[in-house]
Amino acid sequence: MKNSSHYIPVTGIDTLHLKRFWKEPAGPPVFMLHGAIENGRVFYSESGKGLAPYLAQSGFDVYVADMRGHGESSPPIGRGSCYGQTEAIVEDIPAFISFILRLRGVVPPYWVAHSWGGVLLSSFLARYPEYCAGISSIVYFGTSRKERVRNFHRFLIVDLIWNLFCPLVTMGSGYLPARQLGFGSDNETAKYLRQCREWVNSDKWVDSDDGFDYGAAIKKIKLPPIWYIAAKNDPALGNPEDVRDTMNEAGMQESRYTVLSLDNGNRHDYGHITMLTHPDAVNDHFPGIADWFRQHKKV
Repeated sequence: MKNSSHYIPVTGIDTLHLKRFWKEPAGPPVFMLHGAIENGRVFYSESGKGLAPYLAQSGFDVYVADMRGHGESSPPIGRGSCYGQTEAIVEDIPAFISFILRLRGVVPPYWVAHSWGGVLLSSFLARYPEYCAGISSIVYFGTSRKERVRNFHRFLIVDLIWNLFCPLVTMGSGYLPARQLGFGSDNETAKYLRQCREWVNSDKWVDSDDGFDYGAAIKKIKLPPIWYIAAKNDPALGNPEDVRDTMNEAGMQESRYTVLSLDNGNRHDYGHITMLTHPDAVNDHFPGIADWFRQHKKV
């Protein structure tokens, strides 16, 4: 298996990083997008473990994104960073897809996202539905747009930390220093945090910059087949009930819903991050991802 890094200018200042893994350079392309306070490393490790290397070993040509200011994208998020979700949807994701299109000649037929990355990808497809025709299938891990479940973990993580503590810290620092505070792999801008909180806490799925109504738009299009995967030991960020609600909100699609748990035959009750990083995942549910993609190969 080989890997390489590609750097994509997206503004006069910002450059995006795209990590490629492949064994067969002509294999079907897969595009992967991480969630909030994360970077692309949730899909791979330096030692070659993770879903991205696994799919590459299985014959796919895999591209893992670092969103603007995350991972190896530059410059890192700081006080002067003023972009948010809107820029991620209308600038960053199109830049990644255009790069892969130029390199391989096709829009990636297979897409994967973790957590909030799935919300961004669905928002992108709602705004630019012409891309749907080129996509064979999608997999979302722990993706929920609204956090509606009520439990102690939701109260602690969403109500206290995300909705109260994070905005207060952001007011002082000018951005959310999640990595320095020890509860994220990467930081977020103040705008990103504000826009994310608006969607998490509201039935409305509307862009605060230009008023685009993603919730209304997505119900008018036919999305590619999407497999929504939740984890039993994920009580707040991707609670199985909230993941199911997100699936139902997404409009017309061929969907599949799975909860990774001992009760359902898995090796563990996985969590929000361990569903992608646990050493047993490669022999547990990762083979099903490759099979899902192969089953949805376009003729």
